[in-house]
Amino acid sequence: MDPFTPRPRTVGRKNNLSLSTKEYAKVTGTIASARRNRHRLEGEEQTNSRVSPSAESRWREPSFISEESFVRAPLNSRIVSGTTTTKSKGKAKEESLDSFPLEVQEAMILEDLLYVLMGIEGTHVTYHEDYSPEDDDALKGVRFTASKRLDPSLRDLVERVLPLATYYTAISSFIELRSHLDFGRVNHALCAALRDMLKDHQTLLSQLEHAFNTSPQFTLQKLWFYVHPTLHTLSLIYQLTTELAATENPEGDSSLSSGEDAEEAARNEALGLGGAKLKAVLSEIETGADGTTVKGGEVLAILHTRMQHTAGDPAARDLYGKLLRASGRPYVEMLQQWTRTGTLMDPYEEFCVKESRFINRGTLEVDYTDEYWERRYTLRDGSTLGSTNKRLQAGVPPPRPGSGRLPGGACIPPLLEGWKHKVLLAGKYLNVIRECGIEVQKVTNLGDDDLAMDDERFYKFIEDDYSHANRTLLQLLLRDQGLVPRLNCLKRCFFMSHSSYLTHFLDLAHTELRKTAKAASLVKLQSLLDLALGADAHGDDVPFREDVRVTMATTGLYEWLLRIVNVSGVIGEDSDFVGDGGYDEHHKRGKEKDEKKPMLAIDALQLDFNVKFPLSLVISRKTVLRYQLLFRFLLHLRHVEQALSAMWLEQQGPVWRRTDVPSEFAAWRLRLFVLRARMLAWVQQILGFVTQEVLEPNWRSLEAKLSRVTTVDQLLRDHVDFLDTCMKECMLTSSKLLNAFSKLIVTCSTFALYTASFTKDANKALLAADTPEGDSGAKKRSDFLIRFETNFNHWLRIHVNCVQFYASSENVSLLPLVVRLNSIKPIS
Repeated sequence: MDPFTPRPRTVGRKNNLSLSTKEYAKVTGTIASARRNRHRLEGEEQTNSRVSPSAESRWREPSFISEESFVRAPLNSRIVSGTTTTKSKGKAKEESLDSFPLEVQEAMILEDLLYVLMGIEGTHVTYHEDYSPEDDDALKGVRFTASKRLDPSLRDLVERVLPLATYYTAISSFIELRSHLDFGRVNHALCAALRDMLKDHQTLLSQLEHAFNTSPQFTLQKLWFYVHPTLHTLSLIYQLTTELAATENPEGDSSLSSGEDAEEAARNEALGLGGAKLKAVLSEIETGADGTTVKGGEVLAILHTRMQHTAGDPAARDLYGKLLRASGRPYVEMLQQWTRTGTLMDPYEEFCVKESRFINRGTLEVDYTDEYWERRYTLRDGSTLGSTNKRLQAGVPPPRPGSGRLPGGACIPPLLEGWKHKVLLAGKYLNVIRECGIEVQKVTNLGDDDLAMDDERFYKFIEDDYSHANRTLLQLLLRDQGLVPRLNCLKRCFFMSHSSYLTHFLDLAHTELRKTAKAASLVKLQSLLDLALGADAHGDDVPFREDVRVTMATTGLYEWLLRIVNVSGVIGEDSDFVGDGGYDEHHKRGKEKDEKKPMLAIDALQLDFNVKFPLSLVISRKTVLRYQLLFRFLLHLRHVEQALSAMWLEQQGPVWRRTDVPSEFAAWRLRLFVLRARMLAWVQQILGFVTQEVLEPNWRSLEAKLSRVTTVDQLLRDHVDFLDTCMKECMLTSSKLLNAFSKLIVTCSTFALYTASFTKDANKALLAADTPEGDSGAKKRSDFLIRFETNFNHWLRIHVNCVQFYASSENVSLLPLVVRLNSIKPIS
């Protein structure tokens, strides 16, 4: 038989093989229509019977089989629907393929391949015998196989081309699946980029089909030559889509149970309630992270990882880099909107910053501003800057098994890992400004819309946005809200830098402070405090003194401090001064003891300071609590000093100044005076050390830092560090120092309470000395005084030893106190 030569066409060949969209649609439609008619004629010749419904369904154009699928992913229109049944092949067709010469077989296979490369089954290139459209995963692609009766030389080339059809169908299915709204904007952008690449592939197929119809010299070898570069590109995309599909488990469902309200569960998780945390742990045990969709930052992380692993392949690096830039554009837009306006637009939970909408300024009753700042906006991976608060870890999903990556938006893109804290804080600062009713205006530079994560300018803009937000909020706090005058007011009232008001207040409220804490009138004490503070009308903090309020503590100062230190080990960490796990039997016994012996008002008295948003970011509840602890510490020292001074004044009376007294009474009186002087010296040395060598130098250091502060982070950190340093140097963070100090201060205050009793005993002793029986109560007075001396000397020795030990090992700032305490000589 003569070799087959295609009949020359009357239409002239075009130099340019590219087609417009309209021409492409017309050509593909004509080919599909002609092929449909040919199938129908062949079926009529073979069967001469009515066509079955399944065969009739195959004649219809696949583009219109599923309108919904076409709308979601128009480029999938050429893929045969999964409900289509496979055509049966008769022996006549197999034998007819053998009967054709090699050139005819090549032409027939070329026509089949042009269809197969678009995902449409051909006549001699059909579905693989192990492939089932209903059972096999569409994301793995359609597997094709060539007829076994095809010439081996042609079959070898066909087998090389067929993987391209598998890649194309898999990528098309991936695009159709990921085009749903639930997969987020990053997946949508990735699918759009993949669609553009498939358009290039389809354009190539149109050009090849045009060449096949117009050029007699078009062969299977030329087809392989043209599609070979595309094979590598689509194989790289296929590997990416396979990894993305294999990372998640669609069967895993991490949704809530039917009996649980989704809104209520979200609120509980945001507020950190125990029930929500327990349910979160149980859900992690049951489902893990497999049920979470691969979206947002995780998609970008996978792309970046593949780009790094294929760095030796320039084509692969360029391809993944292009996909990374395209899919990262929505992520960059969300980031820029967050860092420039403080607005978080993340409907699909793809961004690294998470918003707890149920935490607002009106929801939380206690310390709402501090909670608002720390937990309203957080990073999805649970990491915080300079904090180990475990409450922020409650909503963090578990990492995926195998890769160890956090799922979804909790996965920070590797390129943003070092910038995530600045991204979070920049938006939080602007959000605070917006909450204050100030409009945030940020000038957008030209060219910002073209930024990508691998562009150096992108990170420069992040730094600029972060600096701008810092400067704006810092100016708002320091200048507009008057932060420094308020801090001066705190120093004056809580640290007693001008202690004349406290002396005046203690004198005015002496009667009220002698009552129990429950019996004392807070209204009366508040009015007396306002009167004492109003007596001094100097200073820039005068307008803010009205914010100082009198409150009563429910627990003794030293019992509370010891409880906190024993639970957390040190004050200043994330214990929040609460000690939730510390209410054991020891604390219950202490509570019962407090209930049996009510505290006096002077022991429970503490000040509070009202502050509004946004200054509460700096003067938060935690910082005010530190101020309160230091105030109660100073107040006890001042009160004991005042009591011992009053005792000294009492003992200046005539009964104590007589010279014609018995020797036993003179010795008892001398020992009493020496003990009182030593107690007063100890109190004054502690008070002088705390005020002159701890609080004042640290305050000057804080003022210097505030004068040159440049960021809000630094401002918050400097303020908390100042308070923590003061508490440590005031010996309020060591259980041994606290125990010895509390015993000493209680001994001194109890000794001062016996002022009137000592005067009464002195009068009795002098009157008894003039009687013939003599002073019969001398031994009793001496033994009572010896108990005070023994107790004071014992705890003073322990306190001095503890101070010397900590000064030489942990806290060097205690060295001046060692020198001061050595001046108080024990009685030999």
